[in-house]
Amino acid sequence: MTAKKILLTALLSVIMLGTYAQLPKVTLKDINGKAVTTDTLSNNGKPFIIDFFATWCKPCNRELDAISEVYEDWQEETGVKIIAVSIDQAQNINKVKPLVDSHGWEYEVLLDPNSELKQALAIQNIPYVLIIDGKGEIVYRHMGYTDGAEEELIEKVRELLKP
Repeated sequence: MTAKKILLTALLSVIMLGTYAQLPKVTLKDINGKAVTTDTLSNNGKPFIIDFFATWCKPCNRELDAISEVYEDWQEETGVKIIAVSIDQAQNINKVKPLVDSHGWEYEVLLDPNSELKQALAIQNIPYVLIIDGKGEIVYRHMGYTDGAEEELIEKVRELLKP
């Protein structure tokens, strides 16, 4: 990617973040086929994390595995909830539930086979994480994963909970 494209992508992300202080309204299905409207996602006034992934994305799976190891502690400490959004296309959607089950992920899982939510949020690459505060506003975005990056996520959540 050229420097010009990187700058343009960064600029668009900043613009889109300002445009979408709230989650856009897109109807997805959960892993069991139930319709879920994204603008109604919440965590009873507490922050929640949306993590975009795909079954074929190794860094995505590493990130969700790393979070899974500490998720119970995070929930006890902060009440945070994780919503994992698969962007697997329709022909691969049947691979999502077996992957989630095999990894033992205790997350709410939504399916975005047409990348509607991903596009509405101007997300280019995965893994991609959003933190939504207790008022439903997007307060943090992060693309990519390196080992240990999950610590930055929980720190951001803790900051949101400070009086």
